[in-house]
Amino acid sequence: MIWRPASLARPVGWTAAAAWSCLAAIAAAAVPESGQMFHGKNVTLYYEVRGSTAGTPLFVVNGGPGFDHTYVHCSAAWDVLARRRRVLFYDQRGNGRSPALKPGQSCTLADQIDDLDGLRAHLGSNRIDLIGHSWGGYLVMAYAARHPDRIAHLIICDSAAPKWQETVFLFKDIYPEATERQQAVAFAEELGDTAAVKVDLREYMGLLFYSPEKRDQFLAKASSYKYTRSVNAALNTDLARYDLNPELPKFRFPTLVLTGRFDINVAPSVAWKIHKAIPNSEFTVFEKSGHIPYFEEPDAFVERVEAFLGRP
Repeated sequence: MIWRPASLARPVGWTAAAAWSCLAAIAAAAVPESGQMFHGKNVTLYYEVRGSTAGTPLFVVNGGPGFDHTYVHCSAAWDVLARRRRVLFYDQRGNGRSPALKPGQSCTLADQIDDLDGLRAHLGSNRIDLIGHSWGGYLVMAYAARHPDRIAHLIICDSAAPKWQETVFLFKDIYPEATERQQAVAFAEELGDTAAVKVDLREYMGLLFYSPEKRDQFLAKASSYKYTRSVNAALNTDLARYDLNPELPKFRFPTLVLTGRFDINVAPSVAWKIHKAIPNSEFTVFEKSGHIPYFEEPDAFVERVEAFLGRP
């Protein structure tokens, strides 16, 4: 995801450290303490694989920057998709159950691309199916631009804009009263008022959804969700240097662009522009979803993704 929990008016990618450092459980279903460690070049990454070994694996790249992978486990969609393929989740460099960044350790977009490609090679796959959500959508676009020959299918879900600073963030326009409240919470956070930050974060999370029922279900599953400010800070500084717009017209692999109709974390117009820039890409809007369509409309999500992945 692309998170700005302390102040809805802050620029893209800004995230409140105190909110996440004081909360051990906010927005993801519990996952078993299982998985494996991949020891790559100057990095160790935690990953989990679900499903059979047959076919092209599907790599799931979560949002952030600075979040672990666990929030994607909230949806049953991945278990259904894992019936026909391996589905891989991982904690990005410095996040979650991957080791924390060491002093002076690099954490750039180039590093993230190399880490993902290292996992691909580790699984012994020449080509992979790749889906990225929110910030993860940006990362998979960057990976595909660097390694187009290693992509079987690409899925870009509620992604940040190809130029990071151009991501359209609608909170302040749609919820001006909440935006004003966030200003007070941002000040309280600086004073170390963790209770105020918790209220702020839950309000922010609630605004990501189309359905109040789905919102409540999502928050009820909250467990062991982690955020790492140092990763967020490092990547936001680095991402300001990039513009992927010139790369998208070069994509020649099957690409599906997804968005929730009511995504105010990243406006659907961003997804539409990505779709229009990629030749022969497909575009789908989930009409009863906000920023997390695989949780709000899991059946429709699985149906659309399965149909897409089933094509050559």
